[in-house]
Amino acid sequence: MSTHTVTLTVNGQEHTAQVESRLLLTHLIRDVLRLTGTHFGCDTTNCGACTVLLDGAAVKSCTLFAVQANGKSITTVEGMAQNGGLHPLQAAFREHHGLQCGFCTPGMLLSALDFLKKNPDPTEEEIRWGISGNLCRCTGYLSIVKAIKAAAKEMAAGGK
Repeated sequence: MSTHTVTLTVNGQEHTAQVESRLLLTHLIRDVLRLTGTHFGCDTTNCGACTVLLDGAAVKSCTLFAVQANGKSITTVEGMAQNGGLHPLQAAFREHHGLQCGFCTPGMLLSALDFLKKNPDPTEEEIRWGISGNLCRCTGYLSIVKAIKAAAKEMAAGGK
């Protein structure tokens, strides 16, 4: 198997790694960079637990090879915190009980972040559509939608 050198920026920090051609981005993030907030769930792109931001857009990292991320910027859930404090989405998920087991939460947060950049004042229906690529088997989504709506208000008020 051939190997390649990839250089990418993850959560603002540049990393260079030697990877096999077939290494998935999820495995680079978790196994090489040791950022375990990105979860590996279904291996079929259905659950969204592996969602990260690639150059600002939500992608399922189990669908990309690490070599495809060469030269790109990635944000994982670990990169959402700001100045030592939680991002408004993270705080809203905590405050509004938007998680139970927490397995889907990192992917849900990053999908919601990308969605809110595109639609800063969404309706409940728009939120449900915006996170439809992420599955949660615990909450029934009511609290997740409530948390995203609250975060949208906070972010619009300057909470970034």
